[in-house]
Amino acid sequence: MTSYARTSRRVSLALLATTMALAACQGSPSSPESMVATGRPAATTAPKASCVDRVLAAMNDTQRVGQLFMGAAQLPTPPKADLDAMRSYAVGSVFLAGRSTSGVTKTRSLVDGLQKSLGVTVAGQRIGLLVSTDQEGGQVQVLKGTGFSTIPSGKTQGTWSTATLRSRAETWAKELKKAGVNVNLAPVADIVPTSIGTANAPIGRYGRQFGSTSGVVSPHVTAYVQGSKTAGVLTTPKHFPGLGSVKGNTDTTASVTDTTLTRTGSNIAPFRAGISAGAGLVMVSLATYKRIDPKHKAVFSSVIVDQTLRRDLGFKGVIISDDLGKAASAQSTALGQRALSFLRAGGDLTLTVSPKGIPTMAEGIRYAMRHEPKVRTLVSNSVRRVLTAKQAAGVLRCTT
Repeated sequence: MTSYARTSRRVSLALLATTMALAACQGSPSSPESMVATGRPAATTAPKASCVDRVLAAMNDTQRVGQLFMGAAQLPTPPKADLDAMRSYAVGSVFLAGRSTSGVTKTRSLVDGLQKSLGVTVAGQRIGLLVSTDQEGGQVQVLKGTGFSTIPSGKTQGTWSTATLRSRAETWAKELKKAGVNVNLAPVADIVPTSIGTANAPIGRYGRQFGSTSGVVSPHVTAYVQGSKTAGVLTTPKHFPGLGSVKGNTDTTASVTDTTLTRTGSNIAPFRAGISAGAGLVMVSLATYKRIDPKHKAVFSSVIVDQTLRRDLGFKGVIISDDLGKAASAQSTALGQRALSFLRAGGDLTLTVSPKGIPTMAEGIRYAMRHEPKVRTLVSNSVRRVLTAKQAAGVLRCTT
């Protein structure tokens, strides 16, 4: 190589190095040129925190724990003491309990008052309530009167085509929405075998089931969830993993045990169907399931709540308990441990028809948060799911 050629080659290499350095300094951080110049992936701008995460980060412990409770507002006029207890502990959800014939307009007035009284403001952002009720039909229909349909029992609904049920469920959900109710604690996803029928105290006795096989119940759960979702009301398939094969009612019987259902049996299919259809919540029962977890009631079982519902079925929404206040099957667990034990098992939202017990249950969680980092993490994860449900229900709207 001549001296001239060697000099030219050195100049060319120097120019190439300079060009690559300029590309690294001046090019867009995400441009292909910058990756070529640096030999490593380009730096990216950190994503903006979501609305839910921003609200969660601004909450104090009282507000966080309060989001994990749904307290009953007894109709037609909720007792002041109950409302005071819920307000003091920043309870974030209410359950319209009892029976009412007030109609849509008066119910909406009541709900608007609850939203104003119990909703909280965090960092300038208003966080409204999840407002639920039992509007299944038949003997389990809380809200009646002008503007509300008379809903037939689940057993009757199960004889309809899925197209008909989907349409009717949408109509019923629109009525709830108009009344300010954004969560229906329905549909019943329990399968009641014909061999048990009305001897099944919690479901079959009242005709609450869609049918006696998963082949009937599953598609009807899907239709019900889809129709309600179209109207903007969150649904709650219940009572996981199934109450259709027991004899006792967990509301009135201290120890209810199922000896037949399994973690992968046909009892799971209707819940899987509801989840696939877009159910926002799933309710867990208070029975004990000998073939799944014989040592714990379902609401306190990580095998049932976390491993089966959350992991096996992939449910990402809100897991809500059956009543942990007055239910006979809850009484064997100390009041201060009930919500905490449900949380540890993988649950999110504790339902209680007795708001006066909320202070004790909330303090149980707050005490654990101060001493166990794991519990603090569980609380944050559950609050995030509740806030996400509120965003879907339209009661959490971030303005920025």
